[in-house]
Amino acid sequence: MTTVLVTGASGFVGRAVVAELLGRGHRVTAGSRHGEAVGAAQGVRLDVTDPGSVLRAVGEVSPDAVVHLVGIIAEQGDQTFSRVHVEGTRHLLAATPRGARFLHMSALGAGEIAGSRYSVTKGEAEALVRASGLNWTIFRPSLIFGQGDDFFGRVLKELVSAAPVVPQIGDGTFPFRPVSVEDVAQAFAGALDRPEASGETYTLTGPQEFTFRELLDLELAALGRKKPVLPVPLSLMNLAVPLMQMLPNPPITRDQYAMLKAGNSAPGEEARAAFGLPMHRLQDRLPEIVQGR
Repeated sequence: MTTVLVTGASGFVGRAVVAELLGRGHRVTAGSRHGEAVGAAQGVRLDVTDPGSVLRAVGEVSPDAVVHLVGIIAEQGDQTFSRVHVEGTRHLLAATPRGARFLHMSALGAGEIAGSRYSVTKGEAEALVRASGLNWTIFRPSLIFGQGDDFFGRVLKELVSAAPVVPQIGDGTFPFRPVSVEDVAQAFAGALDRPEASGETYTLTGPQEFTFRELLDLELAALGRKKPVLPVPLSLMNLAVPLMQMLPNPPITRDQYAMLKAGNSAPGEEARAAFGLPMHRLQDRLPEIVQGR
């Protein structure tokens, strides 16, 4: 039985990873800022931006493996990309026992998307992991879907529901290959049972690629709605997005806009073969996601 500390355990992905690890018989401690239990996993207070908090949590658990899932998609106050993704990872790496496994959740396109601090800091965190001297594995998921997800269950749902017409960014051809939260959880748990996963970086993507326009159509169909889709030229979006940042809660941040234009797709066959992933299909799950069932 492996003793595992999961950071970000109370989040959307964290809950799925904790459940998968428990199902495989591991001893799991759920790390989060409030220290709540997650399922049958005992909770521990762990704020990755506070090195003292990290040292106390790791010392209390004495883990054989650390699964690092903490991340943010938008900056708020002192919770910046650099502070959470880079410094948070640095604190956790320094506290992790030298003989422990370190499984790190990065993001597809980490360090590769111009104009995105999210992408830049994800790339910087990866570099820290690779230089740590620990027994590491890095995962780079695409958009993650599942019950309670933020993108398909909220952002895209609001986009297609808010107005009589659905705004489409540019020509809508940006490619995406969403992956299910169950596939992501199985990959993380499977890596603990696969020594040859050490020192490897795996892309986590689903079985099918969609354009942004196709995602809008799928979302509308799942909601049982029919609306016209109105393309918004990138030249207009380039002017509008900076102005949106003056709003208290902008509908899209600069980082999100940069990442949408870049798309989010890559082959995922290596991870599927390595960890025996079932490769759930977005279109099969979307109705229950948008309806909150």
